[in-house]
Amino acid sequence: MISSSFTVRVNEQSDFTLDSKNADQFDCEVLEDKKYHILSDSNSYRAELIGEDFGEKSYAIQIGSNVYQVKIETDLDQMIRSMGYKLSSESAANDVKAPMPGIILEMKAQPGDKVKKGDTLLILEAMKMENAILSPKDGVIKSVWSGKGDTVDKNKLLIELE
Repeated sequence: MISSSFTVRVNEQSDFTLDSKNADQFDCEVLEDKKYHILSDSNSYRAELIGEDFGEKSYAIQIGSNVYQVKIETDLDQMIRSMGYKLSSESAANDVKAPMPGIILEMKAQPGDKVKKGDTLLILEAMKMENAILSPKDGVIKSVWSGKGDTVDKNKLLIELE
């Protein structure tokens, strides 16, 4: 039987494992949509979820002026990887498409830029929320199909990687 634990990777550097029992011990209160108050070791933090990619289980969380890229991996994800298979979210996609309709607030990548998997390529505002659109892989920006201020539909091609 697979346990209900998961690995959390922060900024592609720090890994730690949580199980449902540990996760329940976090003192976290929802302040408003995507804004939280967290108590940890007698320290108080305000956190905001500023980007998410549910398919990748990847999130951008801002605490103070710092933004943390957080990736969550379940026991099943780890088992699939240990068997030598790739998770469907790890396919070598060269196209970055809009996950939802919105307005591009900021372009952080330009043609010729080298990017690493998880780097923020652009900020997309959708439903009054800012979403960091992350690079699906290491690569070089081949072309950019939209710019700051553009309105985009869901699945519109935004960036091509090579």
